Amino acid sequence: MILRRVFQISFDALAAHKLRTFLTMLGVIFGVGAVIAMLSIGEGAKQEALEQISILGINNVIVNARVPTEGLSSDRGLARSPGLSLADADNIAQFEKMVASVVPQRFEAIPKIFHGSEEALARIVATIPGYIYSSSIEVARGRFITDLDNSSAAQVCVLGAKVKRALFAFADPIGETVRIGDLNFVVVGIMVDKYIGRGKVEGFELKNLNEDVYIPFNTAVKKIERAPASEFGSVIIIGGSFNGDEEQKYNTPEIDQLTITVTDLKYVAAVTRLIDRILSRRHYGVDDYEIVVPESLLRQSQKTQQIFNIVMGAIAGISLIVGGIGIMNIMLATVLERTREIGVRRAVGATRVDILRQFLVEAVSICLVGCAVGITIGLILAKAIAFYAGWPTIVSAYSIILAVGVSTGVGLIFGIYPASKAAKLDVIDALRYE
Repeated sequence: MILRRVFQISFDALAAHKLRTFLTMLGVIFGVGAVIAMLSIGEGAKQEALEQISILGINNVIVNARVPTEGLSSDRGLARSPGLSLADADNIAQFEKMVASVVPQRFEAIPKIFHGSEEALARIVATIPGYIYSSSIEVARGRFITDLDNSSAAQVCVLGAKVKRALFAFADPIGETVRIGDLNFVVVGIMVDKYIGRGKVEGFELKNLNEDVYIPFNTAVKKIERAPASEFGSVIIIGGSFNGDEEQKYNTPEIDQLTITVTDLKYVAAVTRLIDRILSRRHYGVDDYEIVVPESLLRQSQKTQQIFNIVMGAIAGISLIVGGIGIMNIMLATVLERTREIGVRRAVGATRVDILRQFLVEAVSICLVGCAVGITIGLILAKAIAFYAGWPTIVSAYSIILAVGVSTGVGLIFGIYPASKAAKLDVIDALRYE
């Protein structure tokens, strides 16, 4: 029997019972729609995690200053530890084969900056010119801090995109003056707007870079007094002096964060261990620092996402199995209904293979049409989830190929038994069937 004729007969048979065919498809439709939607959520979360990790820098190791745990350290040790310092940075930078750069940062406890009557929430980041090369930030207009700015302690700054919008709206801020604390700074650059997403990867909270304002490191050291202890995002700022007994326990850290860029990704683990040993020795075993490894965070995020995808895919796959069982039931009922028709076709020359092929085509057709509708519903669900829940979703070609492949497989697996039963019917018994 010509294959085109097989498809025509199969579609005519399905069209003769439209409602029954549609109800049979529902399991496949919902299953495919769920697979597409769930995998799009997983893919979106994966992409967001990759973007967030790239902000930290996959080749970086980050050291944050933090308040030490007194229960784990003696009072003598707490008093002797200098806290995170430039000397720590110099010690780490000596390993030139594995360490490309060490960039210090100070986060000043100045929550707002001003321009005329306008104000904006901001995080003041005092750093050196090399910071732009160790992170994912980019300058949209103007320039970043230079070595001359840093050596001369110049009062210049570079604004994050959100700060720029809050203070200047659509005006050009280059060359304008803003007030940070009691000092006036000239704006020399604007940063590119960075998407942060939900701002958290494996429990590590990311600060919104669009709220950062960058000033030269030496300017902060020489002209901005350290404030009392406070917390900015994931970084603890310990500044000023402590009253009473606390003054003897903690030394004010010179810097709040170190960003260490390794020369090759393969050195990340070794450099992390090296940093921990150096700081543990220099800080007399006091845990007044925290080491964050973006590459390790990425691995953890990928592992978590893989488990999520497997679980969500399995849950969605149950719908496809239920749909396949429904297809088998309907196809078995169809075989009984069309027993006489099968006998007539066998009597006029159709072979067992022709009958088997015809019923298999019907089962697979139900699945593929249901798959097409399910993909459409899945795309709509993905857009709806992104719009209403605020979760990033990405529909990949892989998820669509997987849905089509699984649907075809369901049609073949659950259609082969009814088709085989139809093909094995005895011609004489089939013709006599009422």
